[in-house]
Amino acid sequence: MRSYMLREMTDGGTYELANDLPELPRLPGHVVLVDTADEALDAIGTDMLMQAKACVRQFGDFHLALSGGGTPMPLYERLMIDPRFRDFPWRRTHLWIVDERCVPFDHEKSNYRQIREIIVDHADIPPSQVHPMLAYESDADVRYEAELREILGWREKGHDRLDFVLIGMGDEGHTASIFPHSAAQSVHDRLVCFNRGPTVVPPDRLTMTYTLLNGARLVGALVLGAKKASMINRIATGADLASEIPIKGVSPIGGELRWYLDADAARWPV
Repeated sequence: MRSYMLREMTDGGTYELANDLPELPRLPGHVVLVDTADEALDAIGTDMLMQAKACVRQFGDFHLALSGGGTPMPLYERLMIDPRFRDFPWRRTHLWIVDERCVPFDHEKSNYRQIREIIVDHADIPPSQVHPMLAYESDADVRYEAELREILGWREKGHDRLDFVLIGMGDEGHTASIFPHSAAQSVHDRLVCFNRGPTVVPPDRLTMTYTLLNGARLVGALVLGAKKASMINRIATGADLASEIPIKGVSPIGGELRWYLDADAARWPV
């Protein structure tokens, strides 16, 4: 299923049809296409808040997995300072990390360091509900998978999954730390795995696998800027396999994939 062109949020949290946007890319899942990156952050932030409240009502908690990198950091800042997100249920939220570089938390390239400084240090999330990846430990994959299974296992079977996973997309189509022609693409019997090798941008990574990502209730792909336009067009019009474009391997089973694009990312040719 797909949605149609959407633009500015109204005060009620809905969207208005825009007439000056590019043609809606024919991507798998639903597409939220807005004019600017700022509007895309508003859209995904609003959907995240709505999902959080719905899950807290239904299950008593909300399991949120966040990615690092430069694209989502303004979103995380907005969640902390924008009055519209003041009632985000952080005390009922379990915060997971989608992927991590195999570096200590004080390293400049640590995804958790960025997320901790913006969200964890300022939200009222109980420490026991914050789940960083200890990717610098040799058994980090086993430990993180065990933690996921234990915490999610408190829910009724069938609902023991992540509620909202925020992913991005690299210029070459990678997502999480699943790179083209990398070992993690063929891991189907694990929820978390290390990803190493010549096709992985150093340093080595720890990443959620397709198995875990595709079990999520909602996966939001935040893709912004003209640099991503050629890859969005390639996904929308080509027949490439996920081995070539890893984000094509994200296809939630019993959940939803939702793309959040600004006009620059959706406009082709550029």
